[in-house]
Amino acid sequence: MAWRHLLHVVGAVIAAIGVSMLSAVVVSAVYREWSDVLWILVASVVTVLIGALLWRVFDRPGELTTREGFAAVGLAWTAMCLLGTLPYLFTGSIGNITDAVFESAAGFTTTGASVIPDPGALPHGIQFWRSLTQWIGGMGIIVLSVAILPLLGMGAVQLARAESPGPTPDRLTPRFRETAKRLWFVYLLLTLVEMVLLWIGDMTLFEAINHSLTTMSTGGFSTNAGSMGAFSAYAQWIVIIFMVLAGASFSLHYRAGRHPLVYLRSAEFRLYMAIMAGASALIVIGTWGGAVTEVIRDAIFTTVSIITTTGYGTADFGLWGPALQIMVVGMMFVGGMAGSTSGSVKVYRLEVLYEASRVDVRRLIYPRGVFVTRVGKSPVPDQIVEAIQTFFLLYMFAFMTGTFLLAIIGSIFGPQLDAVATVSAVASSLGNVGPGLGVVGPTENYLVVPGPGKWLLSALMIVGRLEILPIVILFNRELWRR
Repeated sequence: MAWRHLLHVVGAVIAAIGVSMLSAVVVSAVYREWSDVLWILVASVVTVLIGALLWRVFDRPGELTTREGFAAVGLAWTAMCLLGTLPYLFTGSIGNITDAVFESAAGFTTTGASVIPDPGALPHGIQFWRSLTQWIGGMGIIVLSVAILPLLGMGAVQLARAESPGPTPDRLTPRFRETAKRLWFVYLLLTLVEMVLLWIGDMTLFEAINHSLTTMSTGGFSTNAGSMGAFSAYAQWIVIIFMVLAGASFSLHYRAGRHPLVYLRSAEFRLYMAIMAGASALIVIGTWGGAVTEVIRDAIFTTVSIITTTGYGTADFGLWGPALQIMVVGMMFVGGMAGSTSGSVKVYRLEVLYEASRVDVRRLIYPRGVFVTRVGKSPVPDQIVEAIQTFFLLYMFAFMTGTFLLAIIGSIFGPQLDAVATVSAVASSLGNVGPGLGVVGPTENYLVVPGPGKWLLSALMIVGRLEILPIVILFNRELWRR
């Protein structure tokens, strides 16, 4: 049965998550938080035992089909988010399962929405665990497993394809495992470089480590209630640079290590930079006044943070005018490049949708003409165009359904969020951005959202991170037949 193969994969992923909790144990020990050392260790042991039991009891897949790969990823990420709650619950950092699941889902999906008013008040081990969940989720625990651990059998490509953010995973070598190793090397290297640069500034080593983990994953969890607004202009500019890098394709970074001009040759990268430059200019105009350098820095920081779906904040854009607030929500639907750690729709898909619509209009004008959808000079196969159109349709359906359900939940369970907060919370969760507007804005948190609403937003985070299809496939009856 398919479920036996799927649970084998889920067990391997859960065990890996349990092992990763040991790093939080080490951090707690360094800061002599002995009670947390014990409880995080217990959480780690419980998680490893559950994962090992599933992995050993159920069949090892000889070859996962594509649909089984998608389903395995959907189940694995759901299990990760549930078991990732154990350090929060066992240490008492979060007192109930609903808030713990929300925080865990926001971590692994790199959304960055939080129910914790002051992260700085948390024990150091738990602060590190929050940041580590985002770093793991950024490139993907399954891609990491494919790169390092030979646990997932012959279905590695199907799993990576299901998890990789973007239309298709970009291979740098004929063997996907080698590709995954190279991408993780780039990811790790950029994280270390950013950590050093932040440490040189006004951050402590602990703050630099945490913010580098959550920048390169485009996650946005901070160790400070004021997010990046609590740090110097130098630190903010460093984070801007690395958010831009995290929102770009990691395959492109690898190739640029040998040929830097590949950035300029990439049509998607040029459009990605142009969108951020244009949006930043509009925000500068809309917020003009006061210190010029601060206005420009806040505009660029906010634009890059929202478009790359990182979610850090330096300015309270909830205080901006209605036009700029609508623009902020619109930027939540952009996302970075395909093959990056960012969420949302992605620049490549938006470009294909635009070019495909132009082709459709020309076909109406010239019925006998032959037209091809192109991105830059490269033709896009019809099946990819259709897949992207289907994805966008499902994405918008999830957004509209989620908005309606959150409004209904608020009216039944209370407190009811206003329309701005409801729309922005759903758009932010589905796009893995983090902050919304109003009571869930950049200076607030999601603690005000009613319990069922938090479960809904947690589900939307997972759906958005996995780009819908792995979750949709779980509800396909054909998957579960012999």
